[in-house]
Order: sequence, then C-alpha cells, then structure tokens
Amino acid sequence: MEIRTARADELVLLQALEDASGEVFRTVGMPEIADDDPLPLDVLTRLHGLGRVWVAADPDPVAWVAVDEVDGCAHVEQVSVHPDRARRGIGRRLLDHVDGWAREWGLPAVTLTTFRDVPWNAPYYQRLGFAPVEVLTPGLAEVVAREAAHGLDPSTRVCLRREVGPA
Repeated sequence: MEIRTARADELVLLQALEDASGEVFRTVGMPEIADDDPLPLDVLTRLHGLGRVWVAADPDPVAWVAVDEVDGCAHVEQVSVHPDRARRGIGRRLLDHVDGWAREWGLPAVTLTTFRDVPWNAPYYQRLGFAPVEVLTPGLAEVVAREAAHGLDPSTRVCLRREVGPA
C-alpha cells in the first residue's frame, strides 16, 4: 500500500471515505457523529493546497489524513480509514507519515483531538504513543472551542500530543 499526497480530483472521494468510516459510531450510540458532515471541501482544498493531505492507496485511496499547523505542531484535522480496511495498521502508517513530515519541517510534535472514551479514538492513539495535553495551548483551546461550537461536548473530548520521533 502506497502513502502519497492526495490528488485534487480525489478530495470528494476522501469525504466519502470519512462518511463511511464514521458509520461505526452508530455501534457506540453516537449516531449524530455518524451523521455529521465530513471535513468541509474548502478546508480540505486549503490543506491539499499546502501539501498536507495524504492517502493510503491500493491503488485507489482507502484511508487518508489531513494536517494543519497549530501552535507550531502538526495537528491532525482528520484521519479516516474505510471500515473494510480497518484494523490493518493503515491509520498507524498514516500517522507515522505525519510524524516524518513534521520532523522534516522541524515541528516538535503531532497533536489531535478525539473522543476520550471511544475505543478506536483516545485509547487507540495512546497505544500509539500519544499522551493527553494537560494545559491547552492557545491554538488547541481554539480547536476545542470550534468543536464545541459545532456541537461536540468538550467533556467527551481530549487533546493528545505525540513528540516527533528521531529520524
């Protein structure tokens, strides 16, 4: 499976992958998350224009990650793996790719926000070396506020950070 920069003509497909990957939230009583809109196309287009959207392709995309910069760190805006390809290490490979990108750009860490108690969210990321952020930086506080304005309960969310590993 190849990890590569997404092509502009794949962005709508990436939104469909996100929708498909969100369906599993129905199994934990979170249908509102499954029904939520994917990352807006304008945001995806902006991040793509910055070269910060990567896909795992086989040969077509089966998973993707989009990254922004928040407080001088690589911040994962979205990572999605098609449910037919889940639990095969693809998400881990994408996050490791982000780690390498951050290292290349001199960024000290990778951050993300996620659900605290959903098994494939915070517990999964913590197994990958992410740790809770105890004191939010201004940018992460802004991310949390945006999520809250979008309807996500901050008490169910957690900000995580993983230091960029050595080359």
